[in-house]
Amino acid sequence: MKISTKGRYGLTLMIHLAKCHGKGPISLKQIAKENQLSEHYLEQLASPLRNAGLIRSIRGAYGGYVLAKEPMDIKAGDIIRVLEGPITPVEGIENEEPAKQALWRRIRDAVKDVLDTTTLKDLAEHNDDEPQDAYMFYI
Repeated sequence: MKISTKGRYGLTLMIHLAKCHGKGPISLKQIAKENQLSEHYLEQLASPLRNAGLIRSIRGAYGGYVLAKEPMDIKAGDIIRVLEGPITPVEGIENEEPAKQALWRRIRDAVKDVLDTTTLKDLAEHNDDEPQDAYMFYI
């Protein structure tokens, strides 16, 4: 499974809104500038997130976007599913032999577990100064 730019930028947008939660609407222009992203691309991501009930738009001179729910009530999996579709590491597993089917299901379930137990609040409060283990793996 590979998360595309849509998923990555969508998480960035949502984390930014979570960090500013309760401070009023934030414009996509501001989010784009602060995160060095394309404002036009963020506009494309805002629509499905709004339709899914994860964000709300507020019109007017001081308008912008806010979270539609509390950051603790939005899971990373909610965002990824809206922007990426279903979480599946392999297409057409029904054609695989049973041992491989079991492996693909375990991988899918592990990824879903991480995404569905990580809240937007967790991501917004992450300590960026905390040293990270350097590892790289590809699935």
